[in-house]
Amino acid sequence: MGSEEAPRPPLPLLIRYGHRSWLVPTALLAAVVAVAAATPAYFSSVSWLVLVPVVAAGLCDPLLTTVFAALAIAGYPVLDSIWVKDQGIEDFLLVIAGSALAVPLSVYRARAVAYVRHLQGTAETTRQVVLRSVPPGWGGVDSAARYLAADVEARVGGDFYDVLATPYGARVILGDVQGKGLPAVSTAAALVGCFREAGYHQEDLATVASWLEERLHRQNVFSVRLGAQDERFATAVVISFPTGSPGEVEVVNFGHDSPHVLGPGGVRQLPPGNGAPIGLARLAGGLPPVHRVRLDPGETVLIVSDGVTEARDRHGTFFPLRTHLDRLAREPGAGDPERLVDDVAAAVVRHTGDRLTDDTALLAVRRPAGAGRQTAADDG
Repeated sequence: MGSEEAPRPPLPLLIRYGHRSWLVPTALLAAVVAVAAATPAYFSSVSWLVLVPVVAAGLCDPLLTTVFAALAIAGYPVLDSIWVKDQGIEDFLLVIAGSALAVPLSVYRARAVAYVRHLQGTAETTRQVVLRSVPPGWGGVDSAARYLAADVEARVGGDFYDVLATPYGARVILGDVQGKGLPAVSTAAALVGCFREAGYHQEDLATVASWLEERLHRQNVFSVRLGAQDERFATAVVISFPTGSPGEVEVVNFGHDSPHVLGPGGVRQLPPGNGAPIGLARLAGGLPPVHRVRLDPGETVLIVSDGVTEARDRHGTFFPLRTHLDRLAREPGAGDPERLVDDVAAAVVRHTGDRLTDDTALLAVRRPAGAGRQTAADDG
């Protein structure tokens, strides 16, 4: 399974083109020289040299910024003597002051970039622990997943998913923890860990659901003891692909958006998520039921978090997921999990104009056509 991030919005110029960032202040320096040569003496264009180190401070490392600051200071009297003829000490002092300020600004900016990259690396490590990569064909199903982070400084949130190989067939989960930040990540990790153990050892999917409910209850009790103000809950969908029923799946929906199914007959949705979210079963009077649903070999199930269904464009219009899937289903090979999650993820990014406001997870899974009884001996 391709468990990876979809294409993200473009990074700032500094990060994308850091090794070529010197080109911008160099071009600006050349432009100032050209303007000074082409304009009359009274135009005072030489004072524009102050822009060169200032621009370099925003794009280059401190060493290059110092070089451009020195060029601006040294270049002013040269240009002044050639084309301007004594423009005045005030403008020269302005260039010196701007150059002197540019160097410490570049140092602070470089530290900020290093800090952001450190956060990205730390968050990426966390994401790989919670959202592990899964080998192709794991559990006898084809699957693919994508994670889109809304915050460039923190690439993991409360969305989670996993694909499990068990003696009873493949089992998958996708969910979304209420809230943001480290508490949501901790809760997601607890639920994923519980699913990996209960889903492998428990044959009854209702028992797996009860384990998830109990695990989140204990997590909330623990968090409150540590000073947390609110208890967490999570919406989720758990789907089991029983080894003895290749034409059916079992579904437990904890108040999550209903998964879509793409196949030769078009697009349909699985039973709605009328059950209580994980962590609220005690208030709702019990766990959600287990539904047995027809799923022909070759049909693909797509589960998404609300980062997809609630994605908006600049006018506030929600992303039309069903319309997009209906159009996609008419194309050959649309049910391929890798292609499906890539297409939907890219469409969401385009719809929002590269301005995601919520973390987004997508998981597509299907039982290959012609698949029969398969078992799994271990799940790592």
